[in-house]
Amino acid sequence: MHQIVWNNCLKAIRDAIPEQSFKTWFEPVKPIKLEDDVLTIQVPNKFFYEWIEEHYLGILKKCIRHEIGKQGRLEYFIPMENQTRSSAGEPSFPKPLDSSHIVNPFVIPGIRKAKVESNLHPDYRMSNYVEGDCNKLARAAGIAIARKPGGTAFNPLFIYGAVGLGKTHLVQAIGNEILANHPDKNVLYISSEKFTQQVIQSIKNNAIDDFMAFFHNLDVLIIDDIQFLANRTKTQEIFFHIFNNMHQVGKQIIISSDRPPKDLQDVEERLVSRFKWGLSADIQAPDFETRMAILDAKSQLEEIQLPYPVLELICHNIKESVRELEGVLISLAAQASLNQRQIDVLLAKEVIEKFVRNYTREITLDQIQKMVAEHFNLKEEYLQGRTRKRSVVIARQLSMYLAKNLTTYSLAKIGGTFGGRDHSTVIYSVKTIKDLLDTDDGFRSTVSELEKKIKMSMAV
Repeated sequence: MHQIVWNNCLKAIRDAIPEQSFKTWFEPVKPIKLEDDVLTIQVPNKFFYEWIEEHYLGILKKCIRHEIGKQGRLEYFIPMENQTRSSAGEPSFPKPLDSSHIVNPFVIPGIRKAKVESNLHPDYRMSNYVEGDCNKLARAAGIAIARKPGGTAFNPLFIYGAVGLGKTHLVQAIGNEILANHPDKNVLYISSEKFTQQVIQSIKNNAIDDFMAFFHNLDVLIIDDIQFLANRTKTQEIFFHIFNNMHQVGKQIIISSDRPPKDLQDVEERLVSRFKWGLSADIQAPDFETRMAILDAKSQLEEIQLPYPVLELICHNIKESVRELEGVLISLAAQASLNQRQIDVLLAKEVIEKFVRNYTREITLDQIQKMVAEHFNLKEEYLQGRTRKRSVVIARQLSMYLAKNLTTYSLAKIGGTFGGRDHSTVIYSVKTIKDLLDTDDGFRSTVSELEKKIKMSMAV
């Protein structure tokens, strides 16, 4: 019964919120039981509970009361902590451990806490880290940690995603935000490669104890690209002890990786299990709008003037990597400076071709007119003329339809190219072609063939 009730709730929630938000916050949730008009759902961690309560409580209450009745209530179960919270009334939590009674096996008498060089890049800030559906969970967790490092449910914070999506920017931005909020905190950012080198050096110098003692000075440890600890048994062992010690006394640990904990290869299971203790948040490839916002922010930071058509062209072709967006921006600025050229669409196309193997040139209105005219064995000027001959009218309307679907030109621009017609003519033409596509299979095949030819003709 609890499954049916929750499934009905999910249907209503899916219709009321964006699809990406639904996937992020509700797909991981599982119904557990329904007793005495109380539906209990399992959430991955405390952060999920807090986020859902803050952002979706209204719709949840509405759904629960619709499915169970006015007396219906919702409770949350957090499995790792074995805690239950209710959406109504005061929650009850077991008392936390008093960290002052935990014996630290690594403390060395006489070692005083000293300020540590953070290794953080000052340009990596939350203020210039653009939020989108692709990174919302990771960024929100980072902001919460920056307010209260070591005092949230997501310790460690494990951020993962493909190469070039901004993981390093985010983890360093969290570190800089922590220092801005808590100047007295000792924060260290280090790559796993650098960590390994330091382990090797300390072993050579018989200084492992001193090396590990250094980490007792930290309040926050940020380690980047943890996957590179694979097959490094001694380094993993030392990191395991450092992790345990910091976690036991409430110090914050932030980790990045190119894959989730469960997919880490040749990393000890005891480490992998600890990576799962807190929150694992993925960063995905940004959508078009987020890429536009990222590139615009980067160009402003670098003081590079990007015309909107250039911005749009770059983001249309660079889809998988924020790092590639930055690379195109830097190359574009360099080419403009060295060759004394303006940054325009033509220069942007030249630069993009070097970055994207399957780069597709922008489809032009002239190209569409030319190929439609060839297909119908007409002169191109007929498509811009005033003749009402049916074969010409259909070809002209189809050209406008293809221009609307295959280019980013405005309706006014499209209409103007076809003999100075206005946008209402384009709208009418598009509707006429859509009606034909719905009723004429042969015409639908013709249009599909033309679309393929036009796209192929513009490929480099």
